[in-house]
Amino acid sequence: MNKADSQAPQEAEKYSSAITLSDMEIFIFPELLYSLLLANIMSPRIWAWRSHPWFDGLEKMNPYRRILRLKQFIMDQYEFNLDLDTWGLTDKERELARFRGIVDEDTLRQSNALFGYEGDKYYFDIDIRRHFGLDKYTSDIIPYWKTETIEAMDAFQFREGYRQGAGECVSLSTLYAAALFVVAGIPLEDIYLIATPLHSQNFVDVKEGILTNNRRIVTKNMWFNGTELTYKAQRAIRNEQITIVAHNSGYIHSVYPEASIAPDAYKQFQQRLNAFLVTEINAEIMANFLRQESQLQSCFQVMGQCHGKTRYIPAERLYAYEHNSPYRVSDHTRDKLICEIDEDEFYPDPIPGRVAMHMFEDFFKKNKINLSKPEDLERLRSQFVCNNSHSDEILEKLIDFCRIAPRYPDAETAKTFVTRPHIALTPDLDRHEVIDYLESIRSSHPIADLAFYAYRDMNRCDWGPFLKAALERNPVCIESTQSLDDKAVIDRLTQLEEHSIYDGPRLAQPDEVWNFQRGDGLEKALTLATIWKSRHPNDIIILNVSNDVASLKYGHQESTWPTSKELTYEAVLTGDA
Repeated sequence: MNKADSQAPQEAEKYSSAITLSDMEIFIFPELLYSLLLANIMSPRIWAWRSHPWFDGLEKMNPYRRILRLKQFIMDQYEFNLDLDTWGLTDKERELARFRGIVDEDTLRQSNALFGYEGDKYYFDIDIRRHFGLDKYTSDIIPYWKTETIEAMDAFQFREGYRQGAGECVSLSTLYAAALFVVAGIPLEDIYLIATPLHSQNFVDVKEGILTNNRRIVTKNMWFNGTELTYKAQRAIRNEQITIVAHNSGYIHSVYPEASIAPDAYKQFQQRLNAFLVTEINAEIMANFLRQESQLQSCFQVMGQCHGKTRYIPAERLYAYEHNSPYRVSDHTRDKLICEIDEDEFYPDPIPGRVAMHMFEDFFKKNKINLSKPEDLERLRSQFVCNNSHSDEILEKLIDFCRIAPRYPDAETAKTFVTRPHIALTPDLDRHEVIDYLESIRSSHPIADLAFYAYRDMNRCDWGPFLKAALERNPVCIESTQSLDDKAVIDRLTQLEEHSIYDGPRLAQPDEVWNFQRGDGLEKALTLATIWKSRHPNDIIILNVSNDVASLKYGHQESTWPTSKELTYEAVLTGDA
């Protein structure tokens, strides 16, 4: 009897969700977020990075420099992907039926913009469905948005229109976290996975803190630089409820009353992230703030020396020149930026009605502004005197720029902490020791157990969850073959490159086979089973895997393919797998 058959419906759904790992599944089963991280840590792909010439001498670098080195490698190797065509579409009714008894629609509204989530005003304003190209479908249609393992991310290089690996935000965040541990040697205790309804990123407790954001990283200095890239990186934490914080000690979730994360680790995370998200106001921060709030630049002017003469220029003109210059308004290179500009852009005297930015350098030397003290804020407000009378708006937005208050999972409801043993992996272990350790705690640690399902090792897992996911949640191979008759489908599968994207006894799902146009014979058989079951639901389909042959009997036909997976299995693939 396989796991999917023997478990309660909730457990069966959870274990099959460890295979498909959609954003919605991770929201409902938060254990899956860390399980995917562990699956990537077990992968030989990431361990192979340690031998890449790019990382030569990494052991001599401090942790911060190692992270920067890793960041550039990920930037060079991967693209961000959120294409609806990648993993196909489902609908609200189907997903609600899957999770009935686990969560209701009101709960899903807290996690998914397509179920009505409006936490990020930006997405709400632009119409979330139109933004993601869903406006051409009925309002019930939603994308799967499956999270990719590192193997599936690497396989994007075989997909038309891509030149290298790719993945969505959860894929990139768990890839980053695994590589931080395996390659950069950052302890798991210092890595926190953060999920919001529309984004996933990591907080790394190194120096003043680092946030990963898709392919990039953001340091505290970068967080307050006022650039468009940083503003986009801030959007999730600034606007959304933090749904999940996952750590090697456990997790906390905004919906569920019990939290398994160690209270001390969660407190450390909150303290460190809070400190990361607040900065003192000084002249440089003021200039960074105006870079972001460009509509306020018309209240300011900049004084500079050029050719021995004092000159004045409207702030918006100086910021405009930043775009094509290595120099910045906000730092010590400002004078070099000024000297790049033609003299006819300048005024010989101060521009009436504008605040002179250089005055803030003296002001902040003499005044330390505490954002929590009204008298300090009033003193600062008095400096914002301009023709447009924006003083209240400037101060309000400046405070918002300098201080972000995240909404933690326990912001509205206190949690009961029920802790379990930590995932006690250390950076000095080799890959086989990591796998042996996780294997040893599977019976007592659900996250470790689920990690092997996310890892897809069919020698270490029951087949039921994998087959359930394959037959129920792989719409792309079905949709893409609609124009082919049955024989043409079999021919196309036979012609696909005979190579799995997963090593050893690990298996690709049917949509991975079709998307990347390659697969082991066993994976081709499973893809045919998925397509055939959708076309001929009453046919009995029998899968037989023995030695080096995968056989599929369907209707009155049989197809066989060679397989190198060295697996043995037989199943009747009718009804629920």
